[in-house]
Amino acid sequence: MATPLVVSDVAKSFTMHLRDGIKLPVVAGVSFSIRSGECAVLGGPSGAGKSSILRMLYGNYAVDAGQIIVQHEDVLIDLATASPRTVLAVRRLTIGYVSQFLRTVPRVSALDVVAEPLVERGEDREVARGKARAVLAQLNLPEKLWMLPPATFSGGEQQRVNIARGFITEHPILLLDEPTASLDASNRDVVIALIAAKKAAGVALLGIFHDQDVREAVADRVIDVTAFAAGKIAA
Repeated sequence: MATPLVVSDVAKSFTMHLRDGIKLPVVAGVSFSIRSGECAVLGGPSGAGKSSILRMLYGNYAVDAGQIIVQHEDVLIDLATASPRTVLAVRRLTIGYVSQFLRTVPRVSALDVVAEPLVERGEDREVARGKARAVLAQLNLPEKLWMLPPATFSGGEQQRVNIARGFITEHPILLLDEPTASLDASNRDVVIALIAAKKAAGVALLGIFHDQDVREAVADRVIDVTAFAAGKIAA
C-alpha cells in the first residue's frame, strides 16, 4: 500500500512580536505517515495543535523544523522547504483541504464555488458544474440555493458547500478540519459515506472530528497529538 504523506520530526512555534519576541511552542517531534485508502484522525484536547498540524501539511503555516514529504505526481516534495509556486501546485493536484469555514466570494454562485477546483485542474466548466450539481444534491443543499452566493447562507449550508468543494476533486490526499461541525445527523451520514467512497478510491485522508460518532465511523486509527506536545514558553 502506497504512503503518499510522511511527516518527520516537525516542530512549530509562534513568535509573539508584541511581547518582546517570546516564542510560544505549539508542537514538536510530529512524526507519522498516512497510507492510501485509510482515514487517520488527529486526537487530543482542544489547543493540542491538531489544526496547526493540518495547516502545516497544507502549507498555510511554515514549520520550524522537520520534513513533510508528499508524493506529488511522480516526485517526492518536502513541503517544509518547498517554494510557494510548488506549494500551490501541490494544492491544485495532490492535497485537498476542507476547513471548518467557507471563505465566500461575493457574487459567485454556490455552484461555481464548488466547480472551481475542477476548472482550475483543466476540466470543462460545464462538466465541472454537472459534477457540482451532483455533489450538492447528495449533500441535500436545496437546488434553489445553487445559483446564489453562499455568503447569504446559514452556517450549515455554507459548510455543505465547503464539503462539496473539497470532495469534488480526485486529490490523492485529503485533509479534513471538522467537516461535520455544523451539520445535522442526516448530513453527517452523507459525509461519512463520502469519506468511505474516498477511502475505497485509494485516497489518503487525515482529519479532525470532535463528533465521537463520526470519528468512530471513519477512523482507521487515531494519532494522539498530545505525544507531540511542545515545551513551555521561552524567551
